[in-house]
Amino acid sequence: MYLSHRPRRLRQTTAIRGLVRETQLYPADLIYPMFVAEGEKLRDPITTMPGQFRFSVDELVKEGQKIFELGIGAVNLFGYSTEKDDQATKAYDPNGLIQSAVRALKKSVPDLCVQTDIALDPYTNHGHDGLVVGDEIVNDETVEVLCKMALSHAEAGVDWVAPSDMMDGRVGAIRHALDQAGFPNVGILAYSAKYASCFYGPFRGALDSAPKKGDKKTYQMDPANSREALREIAMDIEEGADVVMVKPALAYLDIITQAKSEFDTPIAAYNVSGEYSMIQAAAEKGWIDPDRAMMEMLLSIKRAGADMILTYFAKDAAKLLKQHFGKIL
Repeated sequence: MYLSHRPRRLRQTTAIRGLVRETQLYPADLIYPMFVAEGEKLRDPITTMPGQFRFSVDELVKEGQKIFELGIGAVNLFGYSTEKDDQATKAYDPNGLIQSAVRALKKSVPDLCVQTDIALDPYTNHGHDGLVVGDEIVNDETVEVLCKMALSHAEAGVDWVAPSDMMDGRVGAIRHALDQAGFPNVGILAYSAKYASCFYGPFRGALDSAPKKGDKKTYQMDPANSREALREIAMDIEEGADVVMVKPALAYLDIITQAKSEFDTPIAAYNVSGEYSMIQAAAEKGWIDPDRAMMEMLLSIKRAGADMILTYFAKDAAKLLKQHFGKIL
């Protein structure tokens, strides 16, 4: 049989496949989300997310050093607060959990990019990302508290703040507050297109942050909408976001691609807890090769257009990427 074109010629060996590979994934593309808890010498396993832990600050520092050695350049911190109230006052305590963690990490691993979640749900007794008045999650009053929270993190030495609350106007308000307080170099990684997704379930178990009443559909986005996501992203860029994010990643690859085509601003994607835990659960039953599934998932996110990926797989992926990539896929 005579064929002018035989695509299989470019698939014959590991070396050839590597030469023509269109999408490359590197440890430096990854951001490792980490959970911080009170205490000392604490590595508390998270039952809903096998392989993940709540770290005390001292253990967080040790883990941060290992992460950096693997070539992962950034972490994103979430606080597991046991002190909650209706005003989220612990969110902006200058001596709070996240503020202490930022100072410790920047002292120990100064070149690690430390990012912090800016949202109130870990600190509110009702589990919402904003303040609640009556039955309403109020926007403008919440933004005022978010600005206090961001400033307290900036004073601790954070590199980027990452508002994940989806309140209107919070990116512009935080940018203004940071600049006015003398922190023009603190970046903003905005959760710009954050959907009201079922894939956050394991994360909420990790932080005990599920809403006690109602849901988050009045501020997180409708999964059916894509044009709205582009409007949200455009608004955040206009308000001063340095990086914009799509969350979750796997069910919203089309949104990542549209955002990449539409905007020049760097695009982040969050490979969320439900996406992570699905693979872990299937692997435990022997239904799936966890390493190959992990790499296919991360490659799909990168291929869709993400410049950086927040993922609980960051450590495992970085270790595998130290090997020859062709042995993984």
